Formats: sequence, structure tokens, C-alpha cells
Amino acid sequence: MKLTTRLLRAGVHPSMGSVGDSYDNALAENLWILIQTECIRGRTFTTHAEANLALFEYVDGFYNSRRIQKRLGYLSPVEFEEKHYADQATAKRTNLKPRHPALTS
Repeated sequence: MKLTTRLLRAGVHPSMGSVGDSYDNALAENLWILIQTECIRGRTFTTHAEANLALFEYVDGFYNSRRIQKRLGYLSPVEFEEKHYADQATAKRTNLKPRHPALTS
């Protein structure tokens, strides 16, 4: 409660849902399960630095860039961006107005 009050006074809106709303927690738990199954299960780390590096490489090197996403038409963010720029280049060559891939059906 003190944190929420302090955030509101500072003009910051907390991302947490209302009391009894587990939406934010469910998202965090889903990510944690993915990290456990895809990154750390079966591995042994000798130092915290080694574990931190493995987590960074997973999140930044795979999860955020190469993992396919339904909202992107089952493309990874990298593939989606490459397609977007390729579509822009094609549109420019053919004098068509480029459209963002997410807006095409």
C-alpha cells in the first residue's frame, strides 16, 4: 500500500492490477516458466555472473528477437522487421505507398 501511494504521488501508474487480479502475476509466471524450461533446466552455473549471462543471452538474444509470435503472423520480431523493410523497398520501387505489415491482412 505504501508503494502504491508513493507511486501515485510521483505521478507513476503501477502496472499491477487491482487487488485479487492475477493478470500481471500470470504474465510474469509464464515468462519464468519459459526461462526455466528453455534456458536453465538441466544446466549448472558455477557463478552468479555465469547465470546472469545465460539469462541475458536467452532474453535478449532469443526471447526478444528470434522467438516466433502469433501477433506478428507467426514470425519472429527479426523476421517481421526484415519483411517490413523488404515490403517498403518493393513499394518504393513500384511507386506504391508502403504499408506496415501488421496492417495488411
